[in-house]
Amino acid sequence: MISRVRTVAFVGMKPIEIIVESQIFPGLASFCIVGLPDKTVGEAKERIRSTFFQLGIGFPQKRVIVNMAPADIPKAGSYYDLPIALSILGAMEAIDVSLLENTISIGELGLDGSLSYISGTICAAMLANEKNLSIICPQKCENEAVWSGNEGVIAPPNITSLINHLKGASQIKSAEANIEKKNVLNYGVDMADVCGQLFAKRALEVAAAGCHNVLMICPPGSGKSMLASRMRTILPLLSPAEALETTCIYSLAGMLPEDGLIYNPPFREPHHSASLISIVGGGADAKPGELSLAHNGILFLDELPEFQRGAIEALRQPLETNNITISRAREHITYPSNIQLIAAMNPCKCGFFGVSKKQCSKIPRCAVEYRNRISGPILDRFDIVIYVRNIEVSELFKNEAKVSSKTIRERVETARNVQKARAEKQRVSGLYLNGKAKSKYLENITKLDADSRTFLQKAIEHAEISTRGCHKILRVARTAADMECSERIRKSHIAEALQYRLGNF
Repeated sequence: MISRVRTVAFVGMKPIEIIVESQIFPGLASFCIVGLPDKTVGEAKERIRSTFFQLGIGFPQKRVIVNMAPADIPKAGSYYDLPIALSILGAMEAIDVSLLENTISIGELGLDGSLSYISGTICAAMLANEKNLSIICPQKCENEAVWSGNEGVIAPPNITSLINHLKGASQIKSAEANIEKKNVLNYGVDMADVCGQLFAKRALEVAAAGCHNVLMICPPGSGKSMLASRMRTILPLLSPAEALETTCIYSLAGMLPEDGLIYNPPFREPHHSASLISIVGGGADAKPGELSLAHNGILFLDELPEFQRGAIEALRQPLETNNITISRAREHITYPSNIQLIAAMNPCKCGFFGVSKKQCSKIPRCAVEYRNRISGPILDRFDIVIYVRNIEVSELFKNEAKVSSKTIRERVETARNVQKARAEKQRVSGLYLNGKAKSKYLENITKLDADSRTFLQKAIEHAEISTRGCHKILRVARTAADMECSERIRKSHIAEALQYRLGNF
């Protein structure tokens, strides 16, 4: 008898249905798993043998062959333990495997038959939901499976309770998913913590409203890291679709929090010693990197010139296409990377270029050499480039009214709603924020009058700005207009966009 059980394999974020087939026939006792299993899958043999011993079931002293089809897709991970065990039990006629015909099974077995947490459950549950199938997963993954919208979730704590459930001896009850938003937008920091820096705060507000990439240049201690860490506090919550997609990425990476779907925009800040693979993703299992973990949120690169040159240059394509493709000999894996890049750097190696009493004797050569670590194409991908000055001591002790992150976030949400309504009116699907909109759509929403066009042309010719740079200026100007709920881009909006680009390079 051949026993078949459904499970999944992951190619990037894409789950693929896998059929686990088991057959037992006479011969010398052996246990063989075929179908491109990796070492983790091969080690499942011992975990399954131990589980059978705990169940009081003798492992067949015959030839046991397990095939995982399609055989040309690599199988990696410990979540094949449960489907293999169920398939063998079905071949032994210990369970009625027909009960699993419309079910996807995933789970890692302990030596005592317990089921441990596994990554990627929500993606597997989404595939099951798409195919109108139920899903069996460990009890520790129950909430994650229910978040996908799948109502047929069976989440046993161990394989014993699952067998009893299949035989009708006891029933496993499904609990409702815990998706309370207790910690949503509770960051513990606020934009009101930053003294002064009105120009920088305004630039970050515009950036948040249109999802624009920002580069901050300033001497040490000016507050660039403080500003960047508070950037996330002025971003709106993720939409349900964005939350689900972001949660899938973190589930695959094994970094999913236990308190529900991820509704807060992610904020990732890798150290400048991070490798190329840690930034873009990859490795033996082609796991998502920082670019994908920051999807629908912020990737903050502090001390930008100190990062490896290859890691910085690898940002070129993802910043334009909003995804990253990891190429391997046998496959190409694509992860989403719709990020807002926030970067910070000192003006020179010592950090005090422009500060008369502190700058070194190598100026201005040291500043030029330091900035040359960042290539022109990368600099051209920043919509906003600002110089964050050192604030005066007197500003630290001013009793001025400070604007909270909540107030700024409300203004950002208003501007984003304007962009959303415009996109719906023009029947534009997908990315619609000004910083991410497609070029054709950008042309339709950034039409200028004669005076504004002449003003922009003269500025571009004077500063020798590239075509991409011109589009960046138009994107920022469109956002500045949206923040005033203005349908037309005025000369003042272009002037503001220009000052974010011409002041430092």
